[in-house]
Amino acid sequence: MSNDNSILETRNVSLSFGGLRAVDDVSLRVECSKIFGLIGPNGSGKTSLFNLITGVYRPDSGAIFFEGRNITGLKPHQIFRLGVGRSFQFPRVFFKMTVLDNLVFAARSQLGDNPAAAVFMRRRFQRQEREFIERALGILDNLGLAGYSERMPSELSGGQLKLLELGRALMSNPKLLLLDEPAAGVSPVLVAKIFEVIKHYRDVEGLTVFLIEHRLNVVEEFTDWVYVMHRGRVYLSGRPAEVLMDKKLMSIYVAEERAVD
Repeated sequence: MSNDNSILETRNVSLSFGGLRAVDDVSLRVECSKIFGLIGPNGSGKTSLFNLITGVYRPDSGAIFFEGRNITGLKPHQIFRLGVGRSFQFPRVFFKMTVLDNLVFAARSQLGDNPAAAVFMRRRFQRQEREFIERALGILDNLGLAGYSERMPSELSGGQLKLLELGRALMSNPKLLLLDEPAAGVSPVLVAKIFEVIKHYRDVEGLTVFLIEHRLNVVEEFTDWVYVMHRGRVYLSGRPAEVLMDKKLMSIYVAEERAVD
């Protein structure tokens, strides 16, 4: 992997909870306009690493860089405004809003949330709302949800809710999107749709994706590079076909299963 085109870099990042080292001296890079995977047994530190990248936690040591800028210690909303988006394993949607409104609400800047700004900058506010609606409709069309724009999220299947969660994350036009198990509980047809959309925004807008995934066949088919975490450390990294054939990978999964049993 080339180091010259990195959008995200962590340098010797560590995080502890009491006596537990959740993330232990992790250094990695994610390249622009690529799809990077992060795999490993449960409890290996994957979600904790994502929480460090997005500012939910501050590392005990080490540094995190986004587009060459040190973002260590920034608040989540500050990191979000720089262009780092995130979706979660369990969709976080507003069930009392329509599908379209869920996307538009996700995109609103402080201008839309500030009544005073809306009064004094009404034209700009209205123009911005039109732009949000236009982008939302385009995203829904790409997601295959255009026919559901005026429906409520409760009318969607679990897989369609995953698509809606992805759409909400795309509304902010992120440069880097962190996805937590986008394929979990989703049919193969909708998994293919999710990655079709991801690749569309990668090709059209230069989107970079860093995803946690437990389904190794998904990692092999759709990612360009994969990191393996184990007990808080990066244990392996490389192209998916190579990493997934490595005997070390299977050994850590088997060891963890035996530990649980």
